Amino acid sequence: MDIRSIRKLIEIVEQSDIAEIEIKEGESNIRITRSKEPVYISAPAMSAPAQNYAPAAPQAAPSATVEVTSAPAPAAAETGHKMNSPMVGTFYAAGSPDAAPFVKVGDKVAAGDTLCIIEAMKIMNPIESDVSGTIKKILVNNAEPVEYGQTLFIIE
Repeated sequence: MDIRSIRKLIEIVEQSDIAEIEIKEGESNIRITRSKEPVYISAPAMSAPAQNYAPAAPQAAPSATVEVTSAPAPAAAETGHKMNSPMVGTFYAAGSPDAAPFVKVGDKVAAGDTLCIIEAMKIMNPIESDVSGTIKKILVNNAEPVEYGQTLFIIE
């Protein structure tokens, strides 16, 4: 399928009420999905710094510093292999909303086992364990945005 045909399909989807179209030609497979849901979640990220700045203005800054100092201490004590996100996207713990999560805390995993899915640009990317061990901690909640290099799991 050539690029002109793909562009024409995109125009058809944009101009109609079609939410999704999938076309298979031989070994080629193209799926175009139109989402009316907002993809960006900038409001929570914007509100967190605003809350951090508000306590800094009053005299209570030393107590805020103590909280910040005490928060990294447990993270520094974390032992085990850190599984980091290889891309920016949305973290999903299961293959579908009604499915059981791929892994839970305490589960044993082998190298190559699927731990989660990260959706990036409407593509579902399975994230596989690169070590064998036990899931010690899951650091991301389902359907949360993740950044490149963000730690997702700790495996011992």
